[in-house]
Amino acid sequence: MTSPTPDEMVAALEAQGDFRVLRRLRPSEPLQEAPAGTRRALLVDVETTGLDPDKDEIIELAMVPFFYSADDAIVGIGDAFSALRQPALPIPAEVTKLTGIDDSMVVGKSIDPADVAAFASNNLVIAHNAPFDRRFLERFCSALTQNPWACSMSEVPWAAEGFESSKLAYLALSSGFYYDRHRAVNDCHAAIELLSRTLPVTGGRALAALLASARGTTLRCWAENSPFESKDVLKQRGYRWNGDDNGQPRAWWIDVSEADIEAEKAFLRAEIYKRDVTFRTAAVTAFNRHSGRITLIGQG
Repeated sequence: MTSPTPDEMVAALEAQGDFRVLRRLRPSEPLQEAPAGTRRALLVDVETTGLDPDKDEIIELAMVPFFYSADDAIVGIGDAFSALRQPALPIPAEVTKLTGIDDSMVVGKSIDPADVAAFASNNLVIAHNAPFDRRFLERFCSALTQNPWACSMSEVPWAAEGFESSKLAYLALSSGFYYDRHRAVNDCHAAIELLSRTLPVTGGRALAALLASARGTTLRCWAENSPFESKDVLKQRGYRWNGDDNGQPRAWWIDVSEADIEAEKAFLRAEIYKRDVTFRTAAVTAFNRHSGRITLIGQG
C-alpha cells in the first residue's frame, strides 16, 4: 500500500469541510525572456529605517518583473532585482525586529539609482501601499517619477470582493497561502500571486481590476474650509484628510471619476456647505497618483 501524497492528504482534509490548509508560496521559475505579445510590469517593495521619506532611508529594495497578456492575465515572472543598502545611521531595533535586517547585513552594501532606473525602464510600477513605496523610491531614484504607478492595496476592490482587510498578509492567508513576511522580494512575490488570482465575487482577474483603475483618470476634489462638524460625514463618504505640507490644500479630499465630479460637488453644496461654493480640483493619472505631485487644474 502506497502512502498518500501531500496533495492527496490535503484534498482529503479539505473534503471533510472542517479544515482549510495553507500552502507555502513557491514562486514559479523566472522566464529568461518575455513571452511574445506580452507586456512587462514591476512589483516593487522597500524596507526602510522609518516611515518618513524625507529623513528615513531604504535598506532593502526588491523589484520583481512579471509579464501579462492582452487580456490582463499574468503568464510568468522574470529575474528579480533584490539588494540591500547601508543607511547613514544604524538601523533602529524595531526595524530589525520587523524585517530581520540588521546593521551587519548591510555593511558596505549600496544600490545604484542608475541600475534601478535601467531595470524599471518605462514599465508600470506596482506596489502594495504605493503612497509609501513611491515616495521613498522617487526620492532615491528620480527617474521613477516618469513611470506610471499603481497600488495593489487600494486599486483592487478587496472589500467589495469579501476581504475584511487589504493588508498583504491577510489577503494571502485568506487566499490559502503563506510566505516569509517583511522581506522585500517575498512581499513582491506574494502580491504578484494575489494579482494572478480570480476575485471571488465578480470572477474577474485581480490584475485586470488594478489595470482598469491605473489606466483611468480621476479628479481630486478638495472640500476646503468645510465645517468641522461635517468631518464624520466626509470620512464615511470616503474623503481623506491632507495635513501634510505638500503644496496641496490642507483639507478633506476625494478622488472621483470624471463622470461623477459634478454629482460630488452637488453633494458638497447640499449636504456639507449648504450654500453655493466652488471647489478646486486636479487630474489624477497613473503618472501622479500616489505621489505628492498633484497639480491643481481648476476651480468650479
